[in-house]
Amino acid sequence: MAATTTPLTIEAPETTLPAVAEYIAIRTGYCGGKPHIAGHRIKVQHIAVWHNRMGMSPEEIVATNPGLTLAAVYAALAYYHGHRAEIDADIAADEALASQMKAAAGPSLVEQKLATRHAAGDPLSPG
Repeated sequence: MAATTTPLTIEAPETTLPAVAEYIAIRTGYCGGKPHIAGHRIKVQHIAVWHNRMGMSPEEIVATNPGLTLAAVYAALAYYHGHRAEIDADIAADEALASQMKAAAGPSLVEQKLATRHAAGDPLSPG
């Protein structure tokens, strides 16, 4: 009786391609060290806000920012979903800073003028 052997199959090792890394960069001193579209000053958090809060589609984001590619926008969204807690915290911190700065600055000249007109009984003033 002859011995049977099973042929050895040699599989090529799996190669993982870092698709997101092709489009997303993090550099110290650039965009505050936050993840951004490589070659641009557009942060991943900007893409997330435009898409999630403002309801812009990836195609609309590209149309509004002609230097971006659709692949870069999708990479930013993929990065956002992989690092959601961190990026949401950055967005909240930026919003808090903006609120503090606005409160410290007081009313704008336009708001002051409108308040003066409203107090004077101007029928065309809002409020």
